Amino acid sequence: MSGKDFLESVDKVFENAAGVLKLPDYIAKQIKSPNSTYKLNFGVKIRNRLFTFTGFRCVHSEHLEPVKGGIRYAIHADQSEVEALAALMTYKCALVDIPFGGSKGALIIDPNMYKPDELEKITRRFAQELIKRDLINPSQNVPAPDMGTGEREMAWIVDEYRKLNPIDINGFACVTGKPINKHGIRGRVEATGRGVQYAIREFFRHEKDKKIANIKGGLEGKTIVVQGLGNVGYHAAKFLSKEDGANVIAVIERDGAVYQKKGIDIDKLKKHIASNGGVKGYKGYLNNGNELLKHECDILIPAALEGVINKSNAKKIMAKVIVEAANGPISYEADTILRANKVIIPDLYANAGGVTVSYFEWVKNLARIRFGRLHKREEENKIEKLLGALEKVTSTSININYKKSLLKGSDEIDLVRSGLDDTMRQAYTDMSYKWHSSNKIKDLRTSAMCIALKKIALSYQTLGM
Repeated sequence: MSGKDFLESVDKVFENAAGVLKLPDYIAKQIKSPNSTYKLNFGVKIRNRLFTFTGFRCVHSEHLEPVKGGIRYAIHADQSEVEALAALMTYKCALVDIPFGGSKGALIIDPNMYKPDELEKITRRFAQELIKRDLINPSQNVPAPDMGTGEREMAWIVDEYRKLNPIDINGFACVTGKPINKHGIRGRVEATGRGVQYAIREFFRHEKDKKIANIKGGLEGKTIVVQGLGNVGYHAAKFLSKEDGANVIAVIERDGAVYQKKGIDIDKLKKHIASNGGVKGYKGYLNNGNELLKHECDILIPAALEGVINKSNAKKIMAKVIVEAANGPISYEADTILRANKVIIPDLYANAGGVTVSYFEWVKNLARIRFGRLHKREEENKIEKLLGALEKVTSTSININYKKSLLKGSDEIDLVRSGLDDTMRQAYTDMSYKWHSSNKIKDLRTSAMCIALKKIALSYQTLGM
């Protein structure tokens, strides 16, 4: 799916929800239109010559500041794609009650074509261009990792920001997704995949939604197909299989797919991909990977590219539930086909884990204190006294291993996961309730967008616009 098609799909979902809400045209136009999009061309001298690179940063909505959104490195990125992703960030933050506006950035580059030192020079130059326009700033615009970027790139960017703004006490909050040793937060790398897990768990708590999907029982033993074993797909597949007992029967990658009826060991497959550059050669390898999108399963998780499910294959999708772990993996045309007899958990909600934990990291950076540091030992002391009193009253001893697990106070990772779980549970509950309480809303995607737009519209109206 091209960037233009992606943007049209996002806009059509917006228009459907705006129609349901009967938003005034002037409010709808203000929300839908990006506030600004910057195209940057800059040169970097590497390999004894000057290379020119093109990047984008779109600020979709400043109804709340700072605006938030990742920076991706992708050779096929374009302005329309960046604007679509920025719009999704606006709606996503509103849906899950994260106090940010939406933004997104991209650099047209294949990061695999450059050595680490070359990529560092390119990243730092791109950062300079963004910083001097306040497109990276802890109070105005806060990027994060996205496709093709990670902790390393965020460390380079924050270092560049601090060089240019040495007296900004909040400088480390200019980006999120940083390494722990550069004021990152525990749980950020896993956050989007963990959010997908929590989203699916919450779906299984809603009997009406399960009935519509024609799915029974709990998550344990349910069959899952994952498309894309990058950061998001890997963590989602790992947690769902190891912690919830789900059966990941297929993983689709760029060079084919792996199918194992009894379930795939996700960690072993990930190591194989890291060593061999793809899934080829792994037990259960199939050459035509995309055919497995149509394989019978309970849950399909597209976790890689936009438009992987489209009008050409939508009618052949057999999964009962589709969870959009990627941004825009289902085209608008495919969505109209699929929602008739399946439950689609939309990207607007399903991959909100990343921005949620990014928010926690931003707050941590502003507070300049690790979560859990002040109360962990106090919590442990209270539990220890309670258990001691219980043992004394009952004249029994609690199993030592069980006692140790109870005595552990909440550390940063525990609090991050707790906050993410609460965020995902509440947002799904709101979406499901609105879906079933309105005759005008036919699916979770429209419900999610209606919730988001109502909050954004109220924000603009409060500002007197």
